[in-house]
Amino acid sequence: MTPFEGDTVSASGTDTRGDDAEDTADLQLSPDLTDAPAAYVQDLAAPGGDLLDTVADWGPVTTGAGVFRLVPVVADRDLSLITTWMNDPVVDAFWLLAGPAERTAAHLARQLDGDGRSVPCLGVLDGLAMSYWEIYRADLDPLARHYPSRLHDTGVHLLIGSAEDRGRGIGAALLRGVADLVLRWRPRCQRVVAEPDVRNAPSIAAFRAAGFRKTGEADLPGKRAALMVRDR
Repeated sequence: MTPFEGDTVSASGTDTRGDDAEDTADLQLSPDLTDAPAAYVQDLAAPGGDLLDTVADWGPVTTGAGVFRLVPVVADRDLSLITTWMNDPVVDAFWLLAGPAERTAAHLARQLDGDGRSVPCLGVLDGLAMSYWEIYRADLDPLARHYPSRLHDTGVHLLIGSAEDRGRGIGAALLRGVADLVLRWRPRCQRVVAEPDVRNAPSIAAFRAAGFRKTGEADLPGKRAALMVRDR
């Protein structure tokens, strides 16, 4: 997670995203769903078949930091910018994706070429792309093995791209705004979840400031995570 309230903690997404980590797009179904009733499985997607209720249509939200919008990634347009962010040593400390553009492209492709359970997005604040987000189905993610997931739980990973935007409270404002968007546009979702590293106290504080509560801890690939939940 990003060091929203402090300058000494590494910026990253909510989990370690290196090449060896389990990825949101890797599972066919969460283990929780292996023996689920047919009605449960059929209820995974929205009526139109979109697992995340069409993130591209969510529109803007007004936050304490400005007007914010999630814009789904277009690889040809956005790869260079996201690669630059991934090569920031502060970001790489948690995301572990520093290197050539091909490495970032492969990470994006696992989501863009998948079934839609994870949508990579640029975070655009007052018209400026300044952060990277992954909005994902936590109930269909490897994370579901580590907490009592519920149907339509929605997770967030993020990084703040510019050092100037870190440590000023912007992250907490954006987290609150994104959680508001999820709960507004995903009516069947009752919870927004995240799993920052337990060592990242500023990140956990930012989640708390955004209305999340800590429900426990879990050993995930590469880290021990704090399980943060915001209820509807």
